[in-house]
Amino acid sequence: MAMYPSILDLIGNTPLVDVSALSPNPNVQILVKLEGQNPGGSVKDRPALSMIEEAEKSGLLSRGATLIEPSSGNTGIALAMVCRVKGYHLKVVLPSNVSIERRQLLEIWGAEIIESPGSEGSNGAVRMAKGLAEQHPEWVFLYQYANPANPKAHYEGTGPEIYRDCPEITHFVAGLGTSGTLIGVGTYLKEQRSEIQIWAVEPPSGEIVDGLRNLDDGYIPPIFLDGGGEALLDRKTIVGPRDSIEWTRKLADVGVFAGLSTGAAMAGAFKCAASIESGVVVFLSADGGWKYLSTNAWVGDIDAVVERAKSMIYF
Repeated sequence: MAMYPSILDLIGNTPLVDVSALSPNPNVQILVKLEGQNPGGSVKDRPALSMIEEAEKSGLLSRGATLIEPSSGNTGIALAMVCRVKGYHLKVVLPSNVSIERRQLLEIWGAEIIESPGSEGSNGAVRMAKGLAEQHPEWVFLYQYANPANPKAHYEGTGPEIYRDCPEITHFVAGLGTSGTLIGVGTYLKEQRSEIQIWAVEPPSGEIVDGLRNLDDGYIPPIFLDGGGEALLDRKTIVGPRDSIEWTRKLADVGVFAGLSTGAAMAGAFKCAASIESGVVVFLSADGGWKYLSTNAWVGDIDAVVERAKSMIYF
């Protein structure tokens, strides 16, 4: 068995798993890349490490520095882990209505939590973090939504891994959050074969599927604009909270215990598979389900779970 010099060396090289039993089309294979296998438990380990390493190379970060970042959970947790290992102090602007497990993980890794109004979701956390960063120029604000090291992590890691493990891929589906995954992976895959289609999953305008965002709701991540997102995407598909929860439960039927944004991505992959004659659809599972057990999303009455999603950030 291999020995690694640091836990950070385990970030990346996550497995692809066949979940074609959930495909609506026998001629379309569906594969999921399990990013919950990263040591911090999510896909955000990749950009967290990338952003910090780039800041170190540029001289922006030195040991003992304080960082501030907005997050609805996974980026904050990933940054907290990397900061703990590297000796930085992290302040996370976190909406007040996230699941308790995410708050606990941030505290375990030593992050300082600054609450933002839950009713404002992740957009409110972004606004507050930007304001605090302006007030405290001595803090380092990596700003995942505009940091080129975010898509770079996926261009250099996630995308090549997918193509290495599944060169026959025809469609890639991922949630539209910071857009780092879509821009990084999508750009890499298009460079390998321009006919590969890139699909984004977004929530209905005005509805909360936090961790995902609708571009019509007023905030478009700079990464999306700088990376030529509109030209890169072949299609956007809408997935609401109920579909996300239903598909998260269906993934458990094939043994995949994943977070609820994975259900949204699976719903997008299902729609993609239903619309094509044949192909191989790959989608990303952002994290595992462990951080969401308190939501009762897998075993509770689905109407009650969907109703709670209006006031509690599940994703």
